[in-house]
Amino acid sequence: MSESTHQNEPFPCRECQAGMMRLHHVTYFTWLGEELITVPNFPAWVCDMCGKREYDEQAISWLTMLLSPNAGMPTRRVKQTRQPGPRKSNLSQPSMD
Repeated sequence: MSESTHQNEPFPCRECQAGMMRLHHVTYFTWLGEELITVPNFPAWVCDMCGKREYDEQAISWLTMLLSPNAGMPTRRVKQTRQPGPRKSNLSQPSMD
């Protein structure tokens, strides 16, 4: 999206080139597995002529993070284990004299 989208200013529609994209708050629908998720009052740019919608990139990013199945869970650290090697003995070997 262009710089003007961050200022909430309308910009020309890329689809029909006749209308203007204006910021509205709509209900956003998405599937999460087999469940339909609805998000009310979601920011979207909507063309006043053809109705094309472009969703706010930052809002999509936040929503994706919130809907992530791993969101808020601590990351697992992989425990590093030492590979077994030859053991060193501290005892002296008796001499065979």
